[in-house]
Amino acid sequence: MKLSELFYSIQGEGKLVGVPSVFIRASGCNLRCTWCDTPYASWNPEGDDVPVAEIMRQVAAIGAKHVVITGGEPMIMPDIEDLCVALKSAGHHITIETAATVWKDVPHDLASLSPKLANSTPTEREEGKYAAAHERQRLNYSVIQRFIDSAPVFQLKFVVAGEADLTEIEQILARLDDWTPADVLLMPEGTDAATLNSRTHWVSEVCKKRGYRFCPRLHVMMYGNRRGT
Repeated sequence: MKLSELFYSIQGEGKLVGVPSVFIRASGCNLRCTWCDTPYASWNPEGDDVPVAEIMRQVAAIGAKHVVITGGEPMIMPDIEDLCVALKSAGHHITIETAATVWKDVPHDLASLSPKLANSTPTEREEGKYAAAHERQRLNYSVIQRFIDSAPVFQLKFVVAGEADLTEIEQILARLDDWTPADVLLMPEGTDAATLNSRTHWVSEVCKKRGYRFCPRLHVMMYGNRRGT
């Protein structure tokens, strides 16, 4: 697996927010979100190919139960099945963080699904070079539904930049089955505390009205937008 970074931190997002976790960040992505906060794992992927055995050695040295496999997009990694099998055999709780555009049948405990909204399409970044491909791939309803149907626990996490995004979220949810409002998380877009705070109030009010979960970015509040957190 091409590994961008492996570190121990606090889960900052989702149903397990606040849980100490090992993060395994795969490097490489099939999307190019304009606001991506980990460009070193997507726009300009960095890292070395690291065998599963070495990743397991590093995880074991930390000694935490919860492991988060993230990216980039971990589901496009050729060793993702072997890694998840090894982690599960070692007794770890596995969260897969994915845009849910690619399906692979891997053992996991929480599917953290983050379907990308139109606000992610890079129409201006790099002169729109990746916009068309990103727009074609950013939503795959059959894959999202397959994760929902098979995951022991799942969450649908949407990055919200403006009130117009709410209409698209409702359209996406209307095409999916077997979810409840408590499975839907709205997360303000932003990579610094000031931007997050400016969007927190109205996003939280939407959650109160519709029964969704408000999703903070606790790690940004705690550490800022930097690697290894």
